[in-house]
Amino acid sequence: RESLPPTPDDGGGRTRYSAASLVRRKPIRALLAPLCTLLILAGRVTNPYAAPADVSAPPSNAQKLPSGLAYQSLRPGTGSEHPNLDSIVTVNYTGWTTAGKMFDSSLTTGEPAEFPLNKLIKGWQQGIPLMVTGEKMRFWVPAELAYGVHPTKPGAPAGMLVFDVELLKITHPDKTGN
Repeated sequence: RESLPPTPDDGGGRTRYSAASLVRRKPIRALLAPLCTLLILAGRVTNPYAAPADVSAPPSNAQKLPSGLAYQSLRPGTGSEHPNLDSIVTVNYTGWTTAGKMFDSSLTTGEPAEFPLNKLIKGWQQGIPLMVTGEKMRFWVPAELAYGVHPTKPGAPAGMLVFDVELLKITHPDKTGN
């Protein structure tokens, strides 16, 4: 175990450690994790990584496309423009299996993700164009619109997947490819 470099003692023979040396050795997220857990358990904040209660199947009031993609708006957007397959979308998202296991999230990085829509799974290609900027939706993506029942991509989750997606920005590349 690596010991922290001490700073001069405090005059009483006790070694002091600088805040900077502590943060360098132990990420701030690790320091805050126990506090966040306590706040979540106390009901003071919600856990952004927790699977929604309806993760196992879409509720009866969810809308459904002929392809099998089910969706529900969680928060209306403020924009009027919808992305198309040529758009680059900036999103916050979290994905779960129907067992409630989170397998991916932009929230863990603290930064939104940016994707060319035409490079994403079919479920996102069908669902994201239904959204406007600022909107948050939940998608229940059947296996055939995700990675399949037996994914060929290493580490990809199998079966139906559930995503919460918040559309932050739509960018349209110009015709020259820039």
